[in-house]
Amino acid sequence: MHGMRASALLAAAAIALAVAALGLRAGAATPPAAVDLALVLAADVSRSINDEEFDLQRHGYAAAIASPQVLDAIQSGPHRAIALSFVEWASEPEQKVVIDWSTIRDGADAGKFAATLLASPRSYTGRTAIGSAIDFAMGMLGESGIEAPRRLIDVSGDGTSNQGRPVTEARDVAVHAGVVINGLAIFNKRAAAMGGYLALHTNPPGGLAKYYRDNVIGGPGAFVVPIEDFNSFGEAMIRKLISEIAAAPPRGRAG
Repeated sequence: MHGMRASALLAAAAIALAVAALGLRAGAATPPAAVDLALVLAADVSRSINDEEFDLQRHGYAAAIASPQVLDAIQSGPHRAIALSFVEWASEPEQKVVIDWSTIRDGADAGKFAATLLASPRSYTGRTAIGSAIDFAMGMLGESGIEAPRRLIDVSGDGTSNQGRPVTEARDVAVHAGVVINGLAIFNKRAAAMGGYLALHTNPPGGLAKYYRDNVIGGPGAFVVPIEDFNSFGEAMIRKLISEIAAAPPRGRAG
């Protein structure tokens, strides 16, 4: 009998420790009561992006998040903090939270976020469902419980949406809910040079920045940053993040 009681107590203790551990992990991803901005970074990892281009994009994100310029922008806000999450997406059923909601206040926070990002494997290599990515990001914002005067989804990609519900429908729902969507349109020179469907997918009539302007972005002050190739991704992302944090679209924006 005593042995059974001891076993029960040990089991209860183990459960309590497990619950506590879960609480600690959840708490680590929970932003403070109030931040200046809740931002979902939604990165395209569809099949048109090869491994080299993926690495350039991933390292560009990490360098931008940890850059002194972005940190200065974060610390200039009333709460001196933003809530940030990172999502990778491809085809309609393929969206993954690579880094859950994290509070970025200083270089230590930003460095930890960037290091975690660089250590994470690539999530997918599917098709391009931008509408599904926006819907997924909206779900993250809705479930976060974050108190922020601004909610924003930052979509980067190298092609038009070719799967899932129309991207304009997802965009309109997000904008109606008060969320701003900005875009970074990457001209994939390698894919465009291959001809056929891939060329049209990555370089539609009028260019990808125009496609993003007409179909993806939305909300007050929404803008597109076009870049010529993946090599300049990091620099473009720094400018974009600074503008988003400061709520001031960059000069010469495409939308």
